[in-house]
Amino acid sequence: MKIPSQLQRRQFVAAFAALTAAPLVMAKADKPMVEVWKGPTCGCCKDWIAHLEANGFRTRVVSEGNTDARAKLGVDIKYGSCHTALVGGYAIEGHVPAREIKRLLKQRPKAIGLAVPAMPLGSPGMDGPEYGGQKTPYDVLLLAQGGSASVFQSYR
Repeated sequence: MKIPSQLQRRQFVAAFAALTAAPLVMAKADKPMVEVWKGPTCGCCKDWIAHLEANGFRTRVVSEGNTDARAKLGVDIKYGSCHTALVGGYAIEGHVPAREIKRLLKQRPKAIGLAVPAMPLGSPGMDGPEYGGQKTPYDVLLLAQGGSASVFQSYR
């Protein structure tokens, strides 16, 4: 019987570790990273981030406000809200549902990104018990270069 050398054991252990870690790395890679700029005390922003994470996104949060990020990403102030995000090269402004972000990333249209202007009740992050079940109809807008927008999805 041949006794494995210390080098062979190390190679086996390294290979085993790599194989067992691969599914974890792949699972993490399957989750898109969303970088979010928000105010440091905004509760609805935190709720929207929780909505994203519950729907398969990873997040990185910058709590220094979103005015500079919005301008840098080319989102006109008329589409403004309380937080701005970046995912897959697209700007996300406001309380955009995770479902629409996934659709955007799948379809990959030529656009700046998506926006839900203002803070409509019933949108993700604006749907907690403190809002008493109130819902305001709203549109998710697809933002084009030059400041125009079209309806990407309506919520009524």
